[in-house]
Amino acid sequence: MNMDFENLRALMKSDRTIRRFHEGKEVSAETLEKLVELTRYCPSGRNAQPLRYIIVTDDETRKKIFPLLKWAGYYEDWDGPEPGERPSAYLIQCLDTKYGKTCLCDDGLQLEAITLGMKTLDLGGCIIKAFDHIGLTEVLSIPERYTPRYVLAVGYPAEEVKIEEMSGLENEDFKYYRTSDGVHHVPKRPLKELIIN
Repeated sequence: MNMDFENLRALMKSDRTIRRFHEGKEVSAETLEKLVELTRYCPSGRNAQPLRYIIVTDDETRKKIFPLLKWAGYYEDWDGPEPGERPSAYLIQCLDTKYGKTCLCDDGLQLEAITLGMKTLDLGGCIIKAFDHIGLTEVLSIPERYTPRYVLAVGYPAEEVKIEEMSGLENEDFKYYRTSDGVHHVPKRPLKELIIN
Protein backbone atom coordinates (compact mmCIF):
# COMPACT_ATOMS: atom_id res chain seq x y z
CA MET A 1 0.00 0.00 0.00
CA ASN A 2 1.51 3.32 -1.10
CA MET A 3 0.85 6.11 1.41
CA ASP A 4 1.94 9.71 1.08
CA PHE A 5 3.51 11.20 4.22
CA GLU A 6 2.84 14.78 3.12
CA ASN A 7 -0.87 14.03 2.65
CA LEU A 8 -1.00 12.59 6.16
CA ARG A 9 0.85 15.63 7.51
CA ALA A 10 -1.58 17.99 5.76
CA LEU A 11 -4.57 16.05 7.12
CA MET A 12 -3.22 16.25 10.67
CA LYS A 13 -2.47 19.98 10.35
CA SER A 14 -6.04 20.59 9.18
CA ASP A 15 -7.59 18.53 12.00
CA ARG A 16 -8.26 21.42 14.37
CA THR A 17 -10.66 21.79 17.30
CA ILE A 18 -13.90 23.49 16.22
CA ARG A 19 -16.16 25.25 18.72
CA ARG A 20 -18.65 26.94 16.38
CA PHE A 21 -20.75 24.96 13.90
CA HIS A 22 -23.42 25.29 11.22
CA GLU A 23 -26.05 23.87 13.53
CA GLY A 24 -28.70 23.57 10.82
CA LYS A 25 -26.58 21.11 8.81
CA GLU A 26 -27.44 17.69 10.17
CA VAL A 27 -24.98 14.87 10.80
CA SER A 28 -26.58 11.45 10.46
CA ALA A 29 -26.28 8.57 12.88
CA GLU A 30 -24.96 6.51 9.95
CA THR A 31 -22.08 8.96 9.51
CA LEU A 32 -21.23 8.71 13.20
CA GLU A 33 -21.33 4.92 12.99
CA LYS A 34 -18.81 5.07 10.13
CA LEU A 35 -16.53 7.20 12.30
CA VAL A 36 -16.82 4.87 15.28
CA GLU A 37 -16.00 1.96 12.97
CA LEU A 38 -12.55 3.50 12.45
CA THR A 39 -11.75 2.85 16.11
CA ARG A 40 -11.80 -0.90 15.49
CA TYR A 41 -8.40 -0.53 13.79
CA CYS A 42 -6.71 1.42 16.59
CA PRO A 43 -4.14 -0.21 18.88
CA SER A 44 -5.57 -1.14 22.27
CA GLY A 45 -3.77 -1.71 25.57
CA ARG A 46 -3.95 -5.44 26.40
CA ASN A 47 -6.17 -5.58 23.28
CA ALA A 48 -9.10 -5.25 25.70
CA GLN A 49 -10.92 -2.78 23.41
CA PRO A 50 -12.93 -1.40 26.37
CA LEU A 51 -14.35 1.77 24.85
CA ARG A 52 -17.96 2.20 23.72
CA TYR A 53 -19.84 5.11 22.12
CA ILE A 54 -23.25 6.69 22.50
CA ILE A 55 -24.49 8.42 19.35
CA VAL A 56 -26.66 11.51 19.79
CA THR A 57 -28.26 13.26 16.82
CA ASP A 58 -31.79 14.18 17.92
CA ASP A 59 -32.47 17.82 18.75
CA GLU A 60 -34.14 17.24 22.12
CA THR A 61 -31.23 15.28 23.58
CA ARG A 62 -28.66 17.69 22.13
CA LYS A 63 -30.39 20.56 23.93
CA LYS A 64 -30.16 18.66 27.21
CA ILE A 65 -26.46 17.85 26.73
CA PHE A 66 -25.28 21.33 25.75
CA PRO A 67 -25.57 23.02 29.19
CA LEU A 68 -23.63 20.14 30.77
CA LEU A 69 -20.48 21.03 28.81
CA LYS A 70 -17.62 23.45 29.51
CA TRP A 71 -16.37 24.77 26.20
CA ALA A 72 -13.09 26.69 26.30
CA GLY A 73 -11.11 27.12 29.49
CA TYR A 74 -9.06 30.04 28.15
CA TYR A 75 -12.20 31.98 27.11
CA GLU A 76 -13.37 32.90 30.58
CA ASP A 77 -16.18 35.17 29.35
CA TRP A 78 -17.54 32.68 26.77
CA ASP A 79 -20.13 30.04 27.65
CA GLY A 80 -19.86 28.21 24.37
CA PRO A 81 -21.41 28.53 20.94
CA GLU A 82 -24.58 30.57 20.50
CA PRO A 83 -27.84 29.04 19.20
CA GLY A 84 -27.32 28.35 15.51
CA GLU A 85 -23.62 27.61 16.12
CA ARG A 86 -24.03 24.57 18.35
CA PRO A 87 -23.08 20.97 17.43
CA SER A 88 -25.36 18.92 15.20
CA ALA A 89 -24.41 15.71 16.99
CA TYR A 90 -22.42 14.22 19.84
CA LEU A 91 -20.39 11.07 20.40
CA ILE A 92 -20.04 10.11 24.04
CA GLN A 93 -16.98 7.93 24.64
CA CYS A 94 -17.48 5.55 27.57
CA LEU A 95 -15.28 3.03 29.34
CA ASP A 96 -16.88 -0.38 29.76
CA THR A 97 -15.69 -1.19 33.29
CA LYS A 98 -16.35 -4.88 32.68
CA TYR A 99 -12.93 -4.85 30.99
CA GLY A 100 -11.06 -2.82 33.61
CA LYS A 101 -10.88 0.48 35.46
CA THR A 102 -8.62 2.14 32.90
CA CYS A 103 -8.42 2.26 29.14
CA LEU A 104 -4.66 3.02 29.15
CA CYS A 105 -4.03 5.11 26.00
CA ASP A 106 -7.00 3.87 23.98
CA ASP A 107 -9.16 6.95 24.49
CA GLY A 108 -6.79 9.40 22.82
CA LEU A 109 -5.92 7.04 19.97
CA GLN A 110 -9.58 6.49 19.17
CA LEU A 111 -10.53 10.16 19.40
CA GLU A 112 -7.73 11.04 16.98
CA ALA A 113 -8.91 8.37 14.55
CA ILE A 114 -12.45 9.76 14.72
CA THR A 115 -11.45 13.41 14.27
CA LEU A 116 -9.18 12.57 11.33
CA GLY A 117 -12.08 10.67 9.79
CA MET A 118 -14.35 13.65 10.44
CA LYS A 119 -11.95 15.94 8.60
CA THR A 120 -12.15 13.76 5.47
CA LEU A 121 -15.95 14.25 5.59
CA ASP A 122 -15.67 18.06 6.00
CA LEU A 123 -16.80 17.76 9.62
CA GLY A 124 -15.22 19.32 12.67
CA GLY A 125 -15.35 18.62 16.35
CA CYS A 126 -14.42 19.53 19.87
CA ILE A 127 -13.17 16.91 22.32
CA ILE A 128 -14.57 17.87 25.73
CA LYS A 129 -13.29 16.45 29.01
CA ALA A 130 -14.91 19.09 31.28
CA PHE A 131 -18.55 18.13 31.64
CA ASP A 132 -21.14 17.28 34.27
CA HIS A 133 -20.67 13.50 34.55
CA ILE A 134 -23.70 12.93 36.76
CA GLY A 135 -25.96 15.09 34.60
CA LEU A 136 -24.82 13.41 31.40
CA THR A 137 -25.32 9.95 32.89
CA GLU A 138 -28.87 10.91 33.88
CA VAL A 139 -29.78 12.57 30.56
CA LEU A 140 -28.58 9.57 28.55
CA SER A 141 -29.62 6.89 31.07
CA ILE A 142 -26.13 5.43 30.89
CA PRO A 143 -25.94 2.03 32.62
CA GLU A 144 -23.67 1.90 35.70
CA ARG A 145 -21.02 -0.29 34.07
CA TYR A 146 -20.19 2.47 31.54
CA THR A 147 -18.17 5.51 32.63
CA PRO A 148 -18.30 8.56 30.34
CA ARG A 149 -14.78 9.73 29.51
CA TYR A 150 -15.14 12.32 26.77
CA VAL A 151 -17.85 14.12 24.85
CA LEU A 152 -17.05 14.76 21.20
CA ALA A 153 -19.13 17.59 19.75
CA VAL A 154 -19.62 17.09 16.00
CA GLY A 155 -20.79 19.33 13.18
CA TYR A 156 -19.87 21.34 10.11
CA PRO A 157 -17.32 24.04 11.00
CA ALA A 158 -18.50 27.65 11.15
CA GLU A 159 -15.16 29.14 12.15
CA GLU A 160 -11.62 29.40 10.85
CA VAL A 161 -8.76 27.96 12.89
CA LYS A 162 -5.11 28.84 12.23
CA ILE A 163 -1.95 27.28 13.57
CA GLU A 164 0.60 29.82 14.82
CA GLU A 165 4.25 28.86 15.08
CA MET A 166 5.78 29.46 18.51
CA SER A 167 9.36 30.71 18.59
CA GLY A 168 10.40 28.07 21.11
CA LEU A 169 11.05 30.42 23.99
CA GLU A 170 10.54 28.45 27.20
CA ASN A 171 8.13 30.93 28.81
CA GLU A 172 6.18 31.69 25.64
CA ASP A 173 2.40 31.77 25.98
CA PHE A 174 0.84 28.59 24.58
CA LYS A 175 -2.81 29.54 25.14
CA TYR A 176 -5.13 29.49 22.17
CA TYR A 177 -6.94 32.76 21.46
CA ARG A 178 -9.55 34.34 19.20
CA THR A 179 -8.95 37.59 17.32
CA SER A 180 -11.57 40.28 16.66
CA ASP A 181 -12.20 38.84 13.18
CA GLY A 182 -13.42 35.61 14.82
CA VAL A 183 -10.40 33.52 13.82
CA HIS A 184 -9.28 30.98 16.42
CA HIS A 185 -5.47 30.82 16.73
CA VAL A 186 -3.57 27.82 18.12
CA PRO A 187 0.14 28.24 19.00
CA LYS A 188 2.27 25.15 18.34
CA ARG A 189 5.75 24.45 19.64
CA PRO A 190 8.59 24.07 17.08
CA LEU A 191 10.01 20.62 16.37
CA LYS A 192 13.35 21.50 18.01
CA GLU A 193 11.54 21.92 21.35
CA LEU A 194 9.94 18.49 21.12
CA ILE A 195 13.19 16.55 20.78
CA ILE A 196 15.35 16.44 23.92
CA ASN A 197 18.60 15.18 22.38
